[in-house]
Amino acid sequence: MSDPSGVHVPVMPDEIIRWIDPRPGAVIADGTLGGGGHSRALAERVGCDGLVIGIDCDPAAVEAAEHNLAGLPVRLAQANFCDLPEVLKQLELSAVDGIVLDLGLSSDQLADPGRGFSFAADGPLDLRFDPTCGEPAWRLVNRLSAERLADLIYQYGEERYSRRIARAIVQQRRQKPIKTARELAELVRRSMGRASRTQRIDPATRTFQALRIAVNDELKSLKIALRRMPDCLRRGGRLAVISFHSLEDRRVKEAFRDDWRYEVLTKKPIRPTPEEIERNPRARSAKLRVASRA
Repeated sequence: MSDPSGVHVPVMPDEIIRWIDPRPGAVIADGTLGGGGHSRALAERVGCDGLVIGIDCDPAAVEAAEHNLAGLPVRLAQANFCDLPEVLKQLELSAVDGIVLDLGLSSDQLADPGRGFSFAADGPLDLRFDPTCGEPAWRLVNRLSAERLADLIYQYGEERYSRRIARAIVQQRRQKPIKTARELAELVRRSMGRASRTQRIDPATRTFQALRIAVNDELKSLKIALRRMPDCLRRGGRLAVISFHSLEDRRVKEAFRDDWRYEVLTKKPIRPTPEEIERNPRARSAKLRVASRA
């Protein structure tokens, strides 16, 4: 889901520009600012008469963007993308011409050893997008029962070995609390035994995904956002969502299908080209869906 180089590369930037179609003077909201790649591309096209509103709940992303996007028509806000209506109200804007959501983890977050997103990190197993809010993942894995851990890992990670992993976590923490990403990743690999050898991805990937989703309440935020976004769009304005796993994509697909305020523009999700996947491994599981405000 992330580029191991640690340098953030925006996913499907050409497709985002093509579908959002930012014209000079347009106002676009980038609800997942991250490394600022999409915001930069959008800002360069809306020009000095337009505006890009860059939103991220990660204060480090907002701080970096203040420097990296200086001189461009961009306004920044530290907030969850589901709070876009409140952000627009603070900026005295009633609606925007387009919204972009690039869900999940940025490579900049992965590269920070103090955040716990990297399997090799010796820093705290945190996994929060906003380190000032909520409960870090290391507390979660050290307090939940084996049953609740297994349910969480299965539900949010779609991990078939969730019960085996949960039992191993509980057994390990009886001897010593699990505090770092490296400790948890190694524990998951050991607990899966031979099954880990048949995995195309690191065996710890789904467990980390599950914990990250739980810690940040990501699916709840997405559900709220999909319900609120149409009221933030001008008629004909477009919402483009890039998801990285079936839990996200399913919610986007269902919201676009079931909410009369959306007109689906992409009958099937758009996938990155083989050339982009080669340049940017983070893109390999990406799916882009686009709808306009009816």
